[in-house]
Amino acid sequence: MLSTFLIALREGVEASLIIGILVAYLKKANREKSLPAIWLGVGVAATLALGFGAFLTFTSTQLSVRGEEIFAGTTSIAAVLMVTFMVFWMKASARGIKADLHGKLDAALPLGNLALTVTAFFAVAREGLETALFVFSNFKNVSKDSAPSLGLILGLLAAISLGIAIYRRSIQINLGKFFTVTGSALLVIAAGVLAHGVNEFQKFNALPGAGAYIWNWKSANSVLSTVLDGTIGIGTSITWLQLFIWAAYLSLTLRSYLKKPAPAPQLVKA
Repeated sequence: MLSTFLIALREGVEASLIIGILVAYLKKANREKSLPAIWLGVGVAATLALGFGAFLTFTSTQLSVRGEEIFAGTTSIAAVLMVTFMVFWMKASARGIKADLHGKLDAALPLGNLALTVTAFFAVAREGLETALFVFSNFKNVSKDSAPSLGLILGLLAAISLGIAIYRRSIQINLGKFFTVTGSALLVIAAGVLAHGVNEFQKFNALPGAGAYIWNWKSANSVLSTVLDGTIGIGTSITWLQLFIWAAYLSLTLRSYLKKPAPAPQLVKA
């Protein structure tokens, strides 16, 4: 539940901020009549994300046991690569997103509402597709009860509420710290998804060490299993290879992500 909540919260806030920038710019430009075009693009992007998630789920259920293992492992690694890239991209590009979106709107406005719809679609679709893939991969790894779904719903509701409050300036938060904390949490979740993806490939001997468990608590308490899977992404059974890759990924990504940028060199006047 916690992992899906954090995924939905982080990605939802990013999408909400993007939508807020688009809407605020049109209002400032006295183009409120074009707002339906923006919302149409957002709606199409959201529908695409839901459709992509449904496609992944349907495909997974139609495969053989071996095929499902390959599919689960491949989608897990793809999700980790995408989320890792996006977390670091957001860190590097956050300050320029507003100017970038304004530039795209400036180019789209003279072309009419269709161009605005396309602009809004591409601005939001990336977040939606990333969320769908990451949530699907995470769902495959956590408990099969309703808790992950509840976490997803609560995360989206919290993100929408937070996005509206920020847009209306009814609350003020340090977005830099927010994205740093949630970005770190996403990397931890991604490490767990990566470890589970490795295990899927181990099941059909594409990777070695399938039976070399560090621990395998077959009669583990369901609450303990849910807590481990929902936080650090490690279940009640894990192989040496899984643990090594999990630890290596976290060490490399978190160290780089949390590293403070070097101070800009100061010119010395003669």
